[in-house]
Amino acid sequence: MNASLADLSLLPALDAEWRRLDLLAWCLAKGRRGETFGDEEIGRLRQMQGEVQALREPGGAWETALGFGLGPVEYDVLACALGPELEPRLGWSFQNLQAGSAQPWATRSLIQELLALDASQGQQLRRALEPGGALRRRRLLRIEQEGPYQPILPEPWLVARLTGRPLDLPPPPGATLVRQQADWDDLILPPGRMAMLREFLLWIEQRDTVVGLWNGQRVGGPVALFTGPSGTGKTFAAGVIAGALGWQLYRVDLGRLVSKYVGETEENLNRLFDAAHGQPMVLQFDEADALFAKRGEVKEARDRYANMEVSHLLTRIEAHDGPCILTTNLRKQLDAAFTRRFQLVVEFPRPDAGGRAELWSRLLPSRAPLAPEVDTAFLGGAVALTGGSIRNAALHAAYLAAGRGEAIGLAHIAHAVWRELGKEGRETNPQDLGPLAVHLPKELFDEH
Repeated sequence: MNASLADLSLLPALDAEWRRLDLLAWCLAKGRRGETFGDEEIGRLRQMQGEVQALREPGGAWETALGFGLGPVEYDVLACALGPELEPRLGWSFQNLQAGSAQPWATRSLIQELLALDASQGQQLRRALEPGGALRRRRLLRIEQEGPYQPILPEPWLVARLTGRPLDLPPPPGATLVRQQADWDDLILPPGRMAMLREFLLWIEQRDTVVGLWNGQRVGGPVALFTGPSGTGKTFAAGVIAGALGWQLYRVDLGRLVSKYVGETEENLNRLFDAAHGQPMVLQFDEADALFAKRGEVKEARDRYANMEVSHLLTRIEAHDGPCILTTNLRKQLDAAFTRRFQLVVEFPRPDAGGRAELWSRLLPSRAPLAPEVDTAFLGGAVALTGGSIRNAALHAAYLAAGRGEAIGLAHIAHAVWRELGKEGRETNPQDLGPLAVHLPKELFDEH
């Protein structure tokens, strides 16, 4: 579902859609002038109809690109909306066919005339463009105002997917784009946790089936809570989910939203969610324990306002049309009344020895020279580090080795792990390195 059309070499295949629309626009202009069509034009149009139909068959180019199928009228509307974006000559044609219009996008009235739809088909067109229809429910199209003469635009994420270009969305107020290339194979987690992450994805991908076709209860979000020690991959997993959707991940900085002035926090949150609502993005809220801690006794007015701010945030998260992921290192401090309202709670454990060995293997620079003594299985069993700490130590060891013009050896790695353990703010002892301790450079012993 997240593969771009350019990656699959499908973009040239859709050229038949634009050629068909080009011919339809030419025929409409000719008909308005009172001119008739010859057998050659009718034959060309029939040939193009057959080519377009092949693109729309199950398993065809469109379904491969979108990850799901649509009805005939919905495909027609989608092609008309995308045409001016993907084939600019269609924009000029559409603008010329809409007298007095300064914009190149198709409207419902133009589509009905362009496709020569009768009254019954016109009703199908109207229904296809309703907010509850598949085109807008799946966020394929955007219509700012209702009406037969309002422009119909493709959503930016769809254009990005079809062209292979990166999605360029402005970050919502108070959020920062997380630039990360990650896939499912990059995650080192127990199978049960991996299954839970894929289940969270189902809440997004299968909403149309459960809510639209099966009449399931519609809820916002979905909302997930990722818990576990720092460095266990919570943000990384959020990036994998965003990547699987072909969307972007934004980390929300609550420090920029929370204000000491009464009412301003709610206004900031409203701006954030209004900008993100229905957009192809995943919102991640760090340090959820600071937000949803167990509610204490209200002793002064500020306590009451703080509880109101949390309630407002939770209400907006639950009503938000889009996935939200909250992360915390301290799950026990969260109010159970809040956690019950999340669709999924995923615990991220520290990696075991096998997981740590795999992380060392992946995170030591792939083209760096390694000394024969470096065995990732040995490293995985030596010190119980988190994935984040292994990443830092692997890079630190690489820089130490590069600075000395040497291959990465156990001395460099022991040195790097020693520095990483020192970040925890506790007194460190060479014994903390386990079997790596014998490789720790002597000058570091002297530091201790």
